[in-house]
Amino acid sequence: MLLLDLLIPARCAGCGARGAPCCARCAGVWSSVSEVVRVPVAGVARVFALARYRGVARRLLIAYKERGRRDLAASLGRALAEAVVVLPLRTAVSAGVRNPVSSGTSATSFAGEAGTASASRKICLVPAPSRRSAARVRGGPHVERLANAAASVLAGWGFEVAVAPALELTGGARDAVGLDRAERVANLAGRLRFREAGRPPPGFPVVVLDDVITTGATAAACVRALEGEGIEVAAVLTLLAAG
Repeated sequence: MLLLDLLIPARCAGCGARGAPCCARCAGVWSSVSEVVRVPVAGVARVFALARYRGVARRLLIAYKERGRRDLAASLGRALAEAVVVLPLRTAVSAGVRNPVSSGTSATSFAGEAGTASASRKICLVPAPSRRSAARVRGGPHVERLANAAASVLAGWGFEVAVAPALELTGGARDAVGLDRAERVANLAGRLRFREAGRPPPGFPVVVLDDVITTGATAAACVRALEGEGIEVAAVLTLLAAG
């Protein structure tokens, strides 16, 4: 496989250009962070996304998630890392403070807010869980792979970072594609649970990572599962927002 990679240069999954899994132009789709409001997670945690579920961003995610382009994990992980360091995090000091963030706001404009990861220099990433059958097809939990890629970038920037696979889906959960909000909530009920073996380390702001937010049912279930174990969630971050 490595020899084949040398003989056949990578093509950008966004535009097809030769040279990298994601070219610099297509990577620009991740250059802003927007707050996303969905009913199930409203009042539970603030949710942020890097792009809408369309165009180049959609092509990149589908290539990574469904078409075997695991070589995209590094560039997608870097995009998440760049967003994590500037998110306005909910902390013991800032909990309850709801500063509105307008759609399409540049990521750099968050940097001056209190409670960012840059202020604490530590962060814990909790990946949203995958169904076991889906993970087998995708070569492992795809969001956890992104979390590890983001953590590697953050560590290189001098952050103390942990990846805590603290959540799991039990058997019986269906693929959520095509389900409405009520069906998604019912699909997760009693099936998304906390894993003690993956408990985040104490004293770390916790950010839940996912690839897409649609109705907000998964984000809300993740936050509630963690907070049910006494773990406060600082924010939820996704690559894409659908709907």
